[in-house]
Amino acid sequence: MKHSISAIAFTSAVKAAQERLGSRKAYASMEERGQQGPWYDVVTSDLAEFIAERDSLYLGTASALGQPYVQHRGGPKGFIKVLDEHTLALADFVGNSQYISVGNLSENNKAFIFLMDYPNRHRVKIWGTAEFVDSDPGLLERVVDSGYDARPERVLLFHVKAWGPNCNLHIRERFTPQEMEPMFQELRHRIAELEGMNRALRKRLGDASQDVVATEAASDIGPPVTAESPTEGVGCGLECE
Repeated sequence: MKHSISAIAFTSAVKAAQERLGSRKAYASMEERGQQGPWYDVVTSDLAEFIAERDSLYLGTASALGQPYVQHRGGPKGFIKVLDEHTLALADFVGNSQYISVGNLSENNKAFIFLMDYPNRHRVKIWGTAEFVDSDPGLLERVVDSGYDARPERVLLFHVKAWGPNCNLHIRERFTPQEMEPMFQELRHRIAELEGMNRALRKRLGDASQDVVATEAASDIGPPVTAESPTEGVGCGLECE
């Protein structure tokens, strides 16, 4: 049987859990057929395109004793660089100087990257090994984005062993201000258009109201009084003394 890429995640304990909970048969059938997807061990063009759009990641490491740690890393969109089909890299910027990931990787190089696309409700899991490189100015220059206001200290190299997409269940949509800007711009344009229509309508209503007032005022005055049309004693039916 061909070695399955999923073996990096599906350990004996995991397979036992799958067996107990009823999902092992489907995964075992996939492995027996030698079907690798949706598991991959190289950076495909689809993954590279997905990575290029990300502005954050979650990095998982563990100490030699197995104590896990998850660290958030962020930067401008595309701050994660694909060096080749097996290697990712990103600049490690100055932070709070706890260096937990640095210490963990110095004694246990196994690592994990979790990538989230909140607007499209999509996520990718990447298993591998990682290392920090402190003294390679050329590599550092290659991964640092000009114009980003942060001081890089070192480079994180991540060697991809396996990756796969994850289902979108329970992912809540979230948007950055930059992602929302096209929608905001469309709303601002529509509001300005409606305000212009409102002003024009108010002006038309104002002009019409003035015409009505002028017409009503003219009808209240009545016909002019002249010497040939006396106003006293007309139509009373009585003789006036």
